[in-house]
Amino acid sequence: MQVVLKERPKTPTIIEGFPGFGLVGTIATEFLIKHLDAGQIGYIRIEEVPPIIAVHKGEAVEPLGIFYDKKYNLVILHALTAVNGLEWELAELLVKLAKDLKAKEIISIEGVGGNNQEIQESKTFYLGDNKKLKTTGIEELKEGIIVGVTGALLLKKDVPITCIFAETHSALPDSRAAAKIIETLDKYLGLKIDYKPLMEQAEKFENKIREVMEKSQSVSAAKEKKKLTYFG
Repeated sequence: MQVVLKERPKTPTIIEGFPGFGLVGTIATEFLIKHLDAGQIGYIRIEEVPPIIAVHKGEAVEPLGIFYDKKYNLVILHALTAVNGLEWELAELLVKLAKDLKAKEIISIEGVGGNNQEIQESKTFYLGDNKKLKTTGIEELKEGIIVGVTGALLLKKDVPITCIFAETHSALPDSRAAAKIIETLDKYLGLKIDYKPLMEQAEKFENKIREVMEKSQSVSAAKEKKKLTYFG
């Protein structure tokens, strides 16, 4: 597992969004990259992850791409593949990256299950010692269970970490919850980015992400089946 960078920004804010509940982190980071016109500066290479590549506008898209927006000094990690079983290693890698770049903080974004399935409006929550986020109007997460890369990062405590969660009421890709994340990031970082197109293009975004994730899962299943034929 390694990070490959062709550019090394100084003291950036790192935003990471891994596929999780509702694929909120993946959808939000893709939207952020497109609307900030962030350029790719690197990638994370993991041999344990199936070598599946999405193609967009005739170009291969990295499963774990690293992008940079110079205007706001943002490093954005965009993940299109599941990383089950690799959460500790990825958290360690992100912490090392943050230290190497002298990052101001890591912002982890993802979806959390909502309590009321009939309510369509997502609530947003934050976790972290962050006075500025308290002024944005979102609630502090008081109770809950956090797993995956975000959970591992919180246990590291080596760099400042802020978590932003949006309620999602389905395990399916949820662009509406992702839009709430973008809205909160806009208030927190002053990005002047309009999250409304994400709401309007929800179905398009969801279908695209769903297709890539389904292909990734299919490759993983085929790889596991092949492994079983060798060992019994």
